[in-house]
Amino acid sequence: MLTVCIKWQKQVFPGIEIDTSQPPVVFKTQLYTLTGVPPERQKIMVKGGILKDDTDWSTLGLKDGQKLMMIGTADEIVKAPENGPVFVEDLPEEEQAAALGHSAGLYNLGNTCYMNSTLQCLHSVPELKSALLSYSDNARGNGVDQASHTLTVATRNTFGELDQSIRPVAPLHFLQMLRKKYPQFAQQQNNVYMQQDAEECWTQLVYTLSQTLTSEASEPTAGQMKELFGIDLVSRVHCAESGEESSEAESVFSLKCHISHEVNHLHEGLKHGLKTELEKVSPSLGRTAIYTRESRINELPRYLTVQFVRFFWKRESNQKAKILRKVDYPLELDVYDFCSDELKLKLQTPRQVLRDAESAKFGLKVQVKTSSSQNIEGSSTSAGESSSMDIDKADSSVPKKQLTGIYDLIAVLTHKGRSADSGHYVGWVKQDDGKWIEFDDDNPSIRKEEEILKLSGGGDWHMAYICLYKARVI
Repeated sequence: MLTVCIKWQKQVFPGIEIDTSQPPVVFKTQLYTLTGVPPERQKIMVKGGILKDDTDWSTLGLKDGQKLMMIGTADEIVKAPENGPVFVEDLPEEEQAAALGHSAGLYNLGNTCYMNSTLQCLHSVPELKSALLSYSDNARGNGVDQASHTLTVATRNTFGELDQSIRPVAPLHFLQMLRKKYPQFAQQQNNVYMQQDAEECWTQLVYTLSQTLTSEASEPTAGQMKELFGIDLVSRVHCAESGEESSEAESVFSLKCHISHEVNHLHEGLKHGLKTELEKVSPSLGRTAIYTRESRINELPRYLTVQFVRFFWKRESNQKAKILRKVDYPLELDVYDFCSDELKLKLQTPRQVLRDAESAKFGLKVQVKTSSSQNIEGSSTSAGESSSMDIDKADSSVPKKQLTGIYDLIAVLTHKGRSADSGHYVGWVKQDDGKWIEFDDDNPSIRKEEEILKLSGGGDWHMAYICLYKARVI
């Protein structure tokens, strides 16, 4: 760790630390937070010329306390003239971010697109942001380790920066806390941090938040991780050879879409994922035997995570290989057929109310008996109005916020490339106004809905790796 002095314009910044184990682009993000000069505009004079993003620190011969000069102009918000019209660019940055309609991008700190895409997708869940907002710096509870606590605080702070900034955010502190909690994300090759698997980052982060946000130190509103993302499964484990049969129950945070030559659609992949074979010792046979596990969903979350199992370990190349097969997925996902009989029974009434509300939306007459045995006729709503009003009209006896088993797509995490440990990850997130934003690191772009459905695979283009669906409730 070196300490240098940076001279920029008329300002001098002494005691700036350089972590020589990280690429220069990370150092530039530090200077960005101090000066407001974006990394791409920074020209830092060093031995041999200008410091490049991939320069090897060891070749520069820097000395402790050395003075470096930086050239570059900072981003500035144009001030509005007095008594003049107020334009979006003249508003405070927080208000500009709100007017922009989507959150800021995230700087790539050296093969961190896996982390950036994960953060952008999870950032689309308002209930998660609310839970994090109520998590204080001193909220660490019993049984929660310090690394999990600091990672949760870093997640909260990063989400806050994304909501309040119109410029890209440098998630340096979050990255440091992620690597401290999960050292596998700090793996290096030739002194360069390696690309990592976005699904592993997603899984580890959700697991950590499920531990911290449900601890006794959290506010009551924060204990929602299981309700938000948890899926309860009941499984029947059967051995055809011995006739043995047992039942199992487990909680998971995602469903798996297994991909084979028979799978062309997400529904088919989920069906394969819920029926698997395993080999274990049979007590009656006294040896190992093949068992079939058939699982059903017994409790649904508010947000359903689906992972496309596109990577497998290839022994010949000793790396994760990728299944490029095209697998279509819907904007609206109905998981009723994958539910247990008990859950199906609970879903029947809410689903009927939802159908009646949708019929009323299109001007069709529906008659549903309420608890007072009165017939209520639904009516269509004006364009753009939420159908929740129709639902309330259709059946006032049904409690609000009941799940229906129907989900709407709100985020897609994609991967482009042939290996999980290389290539590029991007997050695609649906906004409240219905438009989609492609979060390609620090460069957000507006996309059309039809473009989202083209991320199904079949070539070298971006293809869905994780889909996040939001429950349609009544």
